[in-house]
Amino acid sequence: MKNKEKKKEAGKVFWRILFALYALLFLAFLELNKNTVPGWIMAIALLAGFYFLRATKLQQKAFGIRFLSWAGLIALCAAVVFISWPPVKAVPAVPQKNPERTEVLHLSQGDLRGVLTEDGKVEVYTGIPYAKPPVGDLRWKEPQPADPWEGVLEADHFAPMSMQTTNLPIYDTLTRIIGFHEFSISLKDNYRPPVSEDSLYLNIWRPKERSGEKLPVLVYIHGGSLQTGQPWYADYSGVGLAKEGLIVVNMSYRLGIFGFFADPDLKNASPNGTTGNYGLLDQIMALEWVRDNIEAFGGDPGNVTLAGESAGSACVSALCTSPLAKGLFRRVILESSTVSAPKPAHSFRTLEQAYNGETYTMERLGVSTLEELKALPAEKIVGELAVHHHICIDGYVLTERPYDSYKKGVHNEEAQLQGFNREEAAPFILFSQADLKNYESKINRIVAGPAADRILELYPASTDAQAKRNWADIDTVNLFVYGHFCLGRQAISNGIPCYMYHFTKENGSLGPWHSGEEIYLYGNIPEKTKLYNDGDRELSRNFVSYVVNFAKTGDPNGVGLKEWPLFDRDYKVLELGAEIKETEIPYLDLFYAFDEYNFFEDTE
Repeated sequence: MKNKEKKKEAGKVFWRILFALYALLFLAFLELNKNTVPGWIMAIALLAGFYFLRATKLQQKAFGIRFLSWAGLIALCAAVVFISWPPVKAVPAVPQKNPERTEVLHLSQGDLRGVLTEDGKVEVYTGIPYAKPPVGDLRWKEPQPADPWEGVLEADHFAPMSMQTTNLPIYDTLTRIIGFHEFSISLKDNYRPPVSEDSLYLNIWRPKERSGEKLPVLVYIHGGSLQTGQPWYADYSGVGLAKEGLIVVNMSYRLGIFGFFADPDLKNASPNGTTGNYGLLDQIMALEWVRDNIEAFGGDPGNVTLAGESAGSACVSALCTSPLAKGLFRRVILESSTVSAPKPAHSFRTLEQAYNGETYTMERLGVSTLEELKALPAEKIVGELAVHHHICIDGYVLTERPYDSYKKGVHNEEAQLQGFNREEAAPFILFSQADLKNYESKINRIVAGPAADRILELYPASTDAQAKRNWADIDTVNLFVYGHFCLGRQAISNGIPCYMYHFTKENGSLGPWHSGEEIYLYGNIPEKTKLYNDGDRELSRNFVSYVVNFAKTGDPNGVGLKEWPLFDRDYKVLELGAEIKETEIPYLDLFYAFDEYNFFEDTE
C-alpha cells in the first residue's frame, strides 16, 4: 500500500515538474518570438486553467484521457501563438513614446518635421524619400528622383527595409542572444519590421545645438552581404556622432536580385546602357540628394565623408572609382571589406558571371522572358538573393575593376580611414571549422599553386587545434583584410593620405569579430550594460574623436589622442584594443602569399 502511495505521489511530482517546464518553455517562446500582450494573457489563463483541471478533475482519469489533455493543451498553445503573432509595424525613429517634435524644415520636395532623442540633444528625421519607389515598371531600372509631397511629412518612423528574406522573430532574437549576448525583456518590441520593394528612403541625425556654421556630413552605407540589412540598427545609429557635431545620413538601397540582377535586355533598354548595379545607383542618388538638400539641415555639401561596413564598405570602395560618384564625397571610411583586390574575395563579379546568374534564375523560377520575370511578385523572387548580391563591371557605374582604376590614378576620395578586426571570419566559420583532415583542402579552395604551398609553410598544422586557429586567420585575411592591404598600397602609390586601424578589443558582446567595432566607431555603447565596461567607453570616445577629426579635416589626429600614423611603406597601423598603440600591420607574410595568387594570372 505504501509503495502504491509513493508511486502516486511521485507521479504527481513528475507531472508538476513536467508542467512547470512546459509552461516556462512556452512563455519563453512567446517572449523570444515577440508575441503580443494578448497572447501572454491568453497563455497564462490557459496554463492556469489546465493546471487546475489536471490537478482536480483529470488526476484519476485513465492515461489515454490524460494524454489527450496534454495534446489539447499543446494545440491550444499553438492557437495562442498564431492569434498573437507579432504584427508588422514601422520602427520608430526614437524609442520613447510621444517624443518632442522638431520645427518644420523646408526642402524643395516639401516640408518635414522630425523628433528629438530623449535627452533632447539630437534631432532625428527618418523615412525621407530620395527616389521614386522602384516598383512596377521601375523594377530593375535606374532610380528616378523622388516626387514632392504635400503638407508636412512626419519623419518619425523608418521606412521599410529593402526587400530581403526574413526569419521567424524567435530566430532573430536567438541570433542576438547567441551572437551578441544581448537580450532584455520588453513590451516595446513586440512587432516585426516591414519589408518592401518600396524602400528608397534615407534618415538624418543632426545635433540640436548648432553654432550656425555648416557641419561636416557623414553618409553611411549598411552591410549585410548586399542581401540583408536595415538602417535602424542601434550599433551604427547616427545619434553618437551627431552628439559630437556631425550630421549623419544613412539609407536603404536595393538588395540581392532587386539591386544586382543583370540582364542583356535591361542593358540594351537602359538609356545609359547599364544593368546589374541598381543598388550602387541608389546609393549614388542618395548622395546626390544629400548634395542638393543637406544645407537645409545645417550640413556642408562640400564636406561629405562616405562610410560603410562589410558589404557597405565594399560599395564605398567601388564608388571611390565610379565616374558617377565623382564630387559627391571627399573622404571615405571603410570598415572590414573592399572590392579593391585584383580578385575581390566577395561582393564582386564580371558582367558575364552576372548574366549566367540571370539564366540560372529564369530556369529556376520557370520563366523564359524578362517580362515574365518582372511580372512576378517580389515575394516570389526574393529567394534569389544569394545568386545576385555582387557588384559588377557594367561600363556605366564601373568601367573597370577598382584595382585597375587605382593603377591609373583614378579615384574620387582625397583621404581614407580604413581598417579591419582581429577575428573577422569567426562568425562565418562557426559551423565549418578546420581540422587536420580538411585544412589543406580549405586553403586550396581559396588560393592555388605556389601561393597555397607558401601559406602551408607559413601556417603549418600538426593538431586539429592548430588547423582551427590557422584557418581563422587565413580566412580572415582572404575574406576581409587582404583587400584593405591592396587598397592601402594603392593609396600610397596615389598619394592619398591613408589611416589604417586594427581592432582587437575584447568585450562581453562581439569583441573583435566582424562588425564588432561599429558600436565603438559610431559612439553608441549604452550607459547601462554589462557587456561593455569603462575601458570600452574610453576606447569608443577616442575612436569617435578620430572619426570626427577625420570627417572635419581628413586627418584623425587631434589634441589628447594617441598619434595615428599615416599608412606608408612601413605599413604602420593603429591598434584599437585594450590600449591604443601604433603597431606593424599583422599578416604581412600572408599578404605576400596572397599576392602570388592574385598576380599569378595577368591582371592587365
